[in-house]
Amino acid sequence: LARFDAARDCIETGFATAVRYADLEPRKDDAPSASDPVRDFARALVIAFPDAGAHLFDLRVHPAKRIASRETQVRAARLLGNRAAEGRALGNLGLAHAALGEARKAIEYYEQVLVITREIGDRRGEGNALGNLGNAHNDLGNTSKAIEYHEQALVISREIGDQRGEGQDLGNLGNAHAVMGHARKAIEFYEQDLRIVRDLGDRLGEGQVLGNLGLAHAALGDARKAIDFHEMQLVIAREIGDKRSEGNALGNLGLAHAALGDARKAIEFYDKELETACEIGDQRGQGNALWNAALSFKRLGEPMEALRRARAALAIYEAIEDPIAERVRAALSRWEAEG
Repeated sequence: LARFDAARDCIETGFATAVRYADLEPRKDDAPSASDPVRDFARALVIAFPDAGAHLFDLRVHPAKRIASRETQVRAARLLGNRAAEGRALGNLGLAHAALGEARKAIEYYEQVLVITREIGDRRGEGNALGNLGNAHNDLGNTSKAIEYHEQALVISREIGDQRGEGQDLGNLGNAHAVMGHARKAIEFYEQDLRIVRDLGDRLGEGQVLGNLGLAHAALGDARKAIDFHEMQLVIAREIGDKRSEGNALGNLGLAHAALGDARKAIEFYDKELETACEIGDQRGQGNALWNAALSFKRLGEPMEALRRARAALAIYEAIEDPIAERVRAALSRWEAEG
């Protein structure tokens, strides 16, 4: 990350130069064109830059900007007739839209990836697409469908010996079972995932699974144990500059303190979560921070601030089609009726 930060201006200039020489202007179709060595080399670089920096860009580049670079990558891949690169770019486009809370748009891209990976026999890519489809459907509240996708992905990861993919699939299954209220089952999956990410030295993955363990223990009523996990997650997130995980950890710490009856402390964490979510364009994170703060203000007997934040949260949830919108709308109607 430090090396990337130091070289970022040079990297962005290099990518822009490759785009300029790649001749990516729209035509009637994106069919491969006659060969030109310089142009084709530039197109190959347009594909290579986002792939080489994928995890770094996730941590350092706003999702909206990642979308632009990935759309450029898709065009270059199609013009070169490189189906594998096209599939990778489409998958990462889906991830960027998911990061903005646009689950349905993400699904459109993941389904295209699934077609391509099956067409070219890319089992690892197929497993990734299935896992991403599961996450998107989980975000939309289609939990049973999400579990089906994650189970298919897990079979592939184990079949090809992809330990990192196996850990992600286990964590995703834990998330889906957590949504269904099966906290103990979720913890079983998370603990398997945690062993794998620690074996791999994957700090990003470790932070995420620690946060999930915190949520599961909170669901079992153990708020203090949840705080321990979320504090460990926060340390890792800040260490590696993972703003999304940092926001999640802050929000979850707010929830845990709210469960302990400290609404003021909880609001402090929600406000920090909101600031972080706004910084990275995480609409779902913004909605969660606003809604949870609204609940805390309601408990403190401050109805006007509770209403203000609840209305803002509802607008976001409706925009991204989050299933929680219905519950927020019903609560908001009750609060408004109470005056």
